[in-house]
Amino acid sequence: TRPSSTKAPSERPCVMSAGGPSDGSAPLATSTSSLPLAALNVRVRRRLSLFLNVRTQVAADWTVLAEEMGFEYLEIRQFEARPDPTGSLLDAWQGRPGASVGRLLELLTTLGRDDILVELGPSIGKVPERFDAFICYCPSDIQFVQEMIRQLEQTEYRLKLCVSDRDVLPGTCVWSIASELIEKRCRRMVVVVSDDYLQSKECDFQTKFALSLSPGAHQKRLIPIKYKSMKKEFPSILRFITVCDYTNPCTQSWFWTRLAKALSLP
Repeated sequence: TRPSSTKAPSERPCVMSAGGPSDGSAPLATSTSSLPLAALNVRVRRRLSLFLNVRTQVAADWTVLAEEMGFEYLEIRQFEARPDPTGSLLDAWQGRPGASVGRLLELLTTLGRDDILVELGPSIGKVPERFDAFICYCPSDIQFVQEMIRQLEQTEYRLKLCVSDRDVLPGTCVWSIASELIEKRCRRMVVVVSDDYLQSKECDFQTKFALSLSPGAHQKRLIPIKYKSMKKEFPSILRFITVCDYTNPCTQSWFWTRLAKALSLP
């Protein structure tokens, strides 16, 4: 049985805007409400768990939320055996059709959890973080990516890079979240080209997806980097774009400056 809501029947549901709770006159921003649940950051998920993992008779908990999300009894019992049932519930739900940030807010409103909406609404409903560049790379090239982070984020350039191993939650669909990031939250994409890159289906998808977004402005959106010698041929789809060549000793001293300027262009 669902616990009764603490709201009076005459009250209007709390609708969240990008800035926080409102009187119902300002709906959640469309760009935010349509975000996939995978975009919800770790801090917000942990806070949701603190609110919903507690079983009480006066407020709807994670089990009621699971029912509203369409999970069956046996599935809910499986979540119950996990150390963080709310976290497991969110991980499972985000793979289902219609799982979005806006839908989560609607469900919390339906359950009468105004306490969560007031506390976490501004964090959940705010415009998501944006980046100067999405970094397309293979795991074997992570050391060069870490050097890129040091040179571009932790220096006077202060750029914001989206690095999947650092910025994307585990358990998310790599294809859908990469598409969301490349298209809507990253201004450009840096492609770390290597022999291993040529064998990666994930890198191939990301590169072709980025190229498809701006067929008339490839040079502006994509920046290929060659940071070590290659045994295989350079990918044909990137040959027409100017390459940042880290292997050239004559230009290595100003490599990071050139890359930072390219990423800072309007």
